[in-house]
Amino acid sequence: MYRGGRFVIIFTLLAILVILLFYRGYKNTQHLVVNTVSVSVSESDRQANQSLCVLHISDMHLERISVTPDQLYEKLRHKRIDLIALTGDFADRKKSIPKMIPYLKMFSRLKPLYGMYAVFGNHDYWLKSPDFQELKEVLEKHGCKTMQNENEAIIIDGKRLNIIGIDDAGSSRGDIDKAFNGVANGYNLVLTHDPNIVLDMDHVSFDYLLAGHFHGGQIHWPKPYHLVKMGKLVRLKMVKGLHHHKGQPFYISEGLGQTGLNIRLGSRPEITLHHLALDVLTEKRNTLAG
Repeated sequence: MYRGGRFVIIFTLLAILVILLFYRGYKNTQHLVVNTVSVSVSESDRQANQSLCVLHISDMHLERISVTPDQLYEKLRHKRIDLIALTGDFADRKKSIPKMIPYLKMFSRLKPLYGMYAVFGNHDYWLKSPDFQELKEVLEKHGCKTMQNENEAIIIDGKRLNIIGIDDAGSSRGDIDKAFNGVANGYNLVLTHDPNIVLDMDHVSFDYLLAGHFHGGQIHWPKPYHLVKMGKLVRLKMVKGLHHHKGQPFYISEGLGQTGLNIRLGSRPEITLHHLALDVLTEKRNTLAG
């Protein structure tokens, strides 16, 4: 066979392989994973509902999302959900903002006992100022409390839950001290978008932190080399799932939507149910209180 013919065959085979890879990657964006994480909660306590159940959803990226509100509802409608936490990157284009409404209506149908809270991510701040304000108003109008370096307390069965929203660190909007200002002793649940901020939180105590941003690599095959520029946690191999920094636990969601190419390789869209024991406080804070 002449050289040109071999080249055509090799090129055709490579093209077919790439097409199949992209097709598989797109199909992966439709395979939603619902993970359950228990933090200082025994299985018996979780089964007996002796814990706070937080639904965590991050990185919806409405421009490229393959999971519909109805699909989410079918996955969650039989779950007990006490609180919903949304950790940013909803949209980066004005035309995508109305797409948020059906999801927010679906979240309300889940009847979270203690409400819904949200922080913003770097993509949200790509919106022009009036458009960002529109996104914020849409969230608030549909029952979602937005938090930008602020906190709010909820009393649950006599126990104090402090919900602390730290703004996006990657776009230099995060202010840890402002977010923690006035926080009284209780269980500190931190919501933020970029998990790298945990490395700057040694002077404050938290019991659990929820974040996203990395998408689990999104294209995590063979390794998420493209994430190296996204902060120190990546170099520490903390890209997704449950981790600890100096004894304090935090969770990095793989996110629900995608950016760039609408594909996932080595990752899946994720939502997570976190079961928390509110009577467990960090050892550092108990020491300070004593």
